[in-house]
Amino acid sequence: MSTRVGPLVFERRALPSNRTMTLVRGGAVFLALLLGAVILLAGGYPVIGSYETMAASAFGSGDAFAETLVSAAPLILTGLAVAVAARMLLWNIGAEGQLYMGAMLASAVAFTFPGWPRPLLLVLMVLAGLFGGAMWALGPGLLRARLGVNEIVTTLMLNFVAILWVDYLIHGRWRDPEIQFPLSKPFTESATLPSLFGTRLHAGIFLALAAAFVIWLMLRQTRWGYEVRVIGESPSAARYAGMPTQRNIVLIMLLSGALAGLAGMGEVSGIVHHIQADISPGYGYTGIIVATLARFAPSAVVIAAVLFGALQVGGFALQTAGVPPSIVEILQGAILFITVGAEVLARFRISYRRSPEERGAIGGEAAP
Repeated sequence: MSTRVGPLVFERRALPSNRTMTLVRGGAVFLALLLGAVILLAGGYPVIGSYETMAASAFGSGDAFAETLVSAAPLILTGLAVAVAARMLLWNIGAEGQLYMGAMLASAVAFTFPGWPRPLLLVLMVLAGLFGGAMWALGPGLLRARLGVNEIVTTLMLNFVAILWVDYLIHGRWRDPEIQFPLSKPFTESATLPSLFGTRLHAGIFLALAAAFVIWLMLRQTRWGYEVRVIGESPSAARYAGMPTQRNIVLIMLLSGALAGLAGMGEVSGIVHHIQADISPGYGYTGIIVATLARFAPSAVVIAAVLFGALQVGGFALQTAGVPPSIVEILQGAILFITVGAEVLARFRISYRRSPEERGAIGGEAAP
């Protein structure tokens, strides 16, 4: 089976093995690091020293690895949010806004019931975070299911609405009058997730890992998960089998948004302990890269999230050494595009062929 895109013809190869695809992804990461080395050299920065600094800051000690997991926890959840929607060929680009709405509702619960017992309050905040993210994804899900509106546009635009809404709250009724900066009042101890091992790592990492396991279980071991996979792989076959496509679109978008909202709850409760502007350095958007690198598999999302968490922590360390933070962003983008390109080459044989019309036109021009 072949597909033509202009003069390029894509012919599907035999399905590569999991081992082959693992080697392809590992090779893509290696090539991305080589590209980063070239950029570091062009900027006059030491390559080996820079990479040693990144590795030591991300994995060099227990505290360093804890910082990597701090960054990985929200990336696991936003990566899962993108991945679970992509299994039905839906592209949720709104994980960033859903994260903010989950953080906002979790904060509202923390401010409303500050004196409640810690276990009860944290459970309520988790539910609020899930609900906030899910409700922010409900509109795009309904529009896609009922009217066929592209969810890429709607989810992306709602990101800005959510971020500005949180910004409005922390400049308004939630602002702490005792400080000059636009921040909310700090949470009570009952509203904060427990820290682990005396580090900044908090119990939110367990929520993220549990979510990855539950999503894997749902997709692989339940009837609904089977429907999701069939709809994503062959929508026409799913309609022929009578599967409720519209209902599943809405449900999968709700689940996707809930996962991103849980990431927001973890950030405000586990890290900053209040709500503020810029609670996310782009976790929702980086989750797209994480999910794509993981080929939308929940277990692989965890591994990819740890990798990108290490890149972020290493990037912060490089900044202290005078290296621009854009180097890390280049590495993230390079890993994505090189991985996608390598997988295309692994799955397809690409050849250059002119169409019969083009060959005829060239022949006619050459004829006397």
